[in-house]
Amino acid sequence: MAGRGEPNGRANRRRGEVEAMIDGERRILCLTLGALAELETAFGVPDLGALAARFSAGRVTATDLTRVIAAGLRGGGNLMSDEEVAAMHVEGGVTACVAIVSDLLEAAFGTADNSHRP
Repeated sequence: MAGRGEPNGRANRRRGEVEAMIDGERRILCLTLGALAELETAFGVPDLGALAARFSAGRVTATDLTRVIAAGLRGGGNLMSDEEVAAMHVEGGVTACVAIVSDLLEAAFGTADNSHRP
């Protein structure tokens, strides 16, 4: 999807962006600080550590997937509601949605191997 994220439509991982095919379009998603704040509120957690811990437990609901993907889409400049995102088609179904959320969380929080990098 040209015009979103990088000029050529490619995600910039250094900025925490990921790319996914959603509803037949290549879209850029990013968990910006605003998107992370939105998720803190939505999940009723007090801080980013609690948000990360919530997801590191490995148990997610369909609502969780929808909220994180929707926040990532909004952070990537795609203005749509959670309800609109819930109605969208992701090729690969739930497994693909889990992969998108995993990529977003990894891009936002890093992994144990790169968490020490600035």
